[in-house]
Amino acid sequence: MEKRYLRLGVNIDHVATIRNARGGQHPDPVRAAQAAAAAGADGITAHLREDRRHMTDDDVARLSAGIDLPLNLEMAATDEMLAIALRHAPHAACIVPEKRQERTTEGGLDAAGSHNHLAPFVAKLNAADIRVSLFIEPDMRQLEAAKSLGAPVVELHTGAYCEAEGTERDRQFRRISRAAEYAEALGIECHAGHGLTFDTVAPIAAIPTLVELNIGHFLIGEAIFGGLESSIKRMRSLMDKARSEAHGERSA
Repeated sequence: MEKRYLRLGVNIDHVATIRNARGGQHPDPVRAAQAAAAAGADGITAHLREDRRHMTDDDVARLSAGIDLPLNLEMAATDEMLAIALRHAPHAACIVPEKRQERTTEGGLDAAGSHNHLAPFVAKLNAADIRVSLFIEPDMRQLEAAKSLGAPVVELHTGAYCEAEGTERDRQFRRISRAAEYAEALGIECHAGHGLTFDTVAPIAAIPTLVELNIGHFLIGEAIFGGLESSIKRMRSLMDKARSEAHGERSA
């Protein structure tokens, strides 16, 4: 299989989380997005939640106007978020499940069970030339639902893989690998993300049918110790190394 470049999307939500803990304007997520671009990120992800716990409407507006990289807006399937997405017209919109009581997005969207609810959102985003992604579990039924809905992209939830150990991690990895392969067979571009770290990224990055990884919380946390540019560059290097080594093994 031909070696493919693996994109890195950097989620900057938790720069805003730190800012909001005290109020005011520092640290600025737009500045973080610009730093991520300078460090080699291929895109910026921001999640505008119903309760505005991190990103705000103003952040989305400033990101839309102030960065050159593609913006991926994570959003719940609500009329409010659809209106915001249509107003700002980001490069992509990733529809995610959202529960007010959760600390972060836990688990994937039930695209199969919510097909009728999701269909008009996917259709309206597609009609506006906003690239729709569905954040789902690495499950064949969910992939088939994404295809049926007309979503051109899925993002596989990697949280269970990152949290597991030993043989269970191996099992979760195989689920992701098989799902990524099936997504390509269905003609869907496949991304992955959630919980990835320096220690867990390499096997995922080596999956040849993945096109993009989206990583946020870990990179922002590492930035406290070594700087944002350093954490992104190291993640980029680990991804590139894993992809190159996997390609070499297949070619041998």
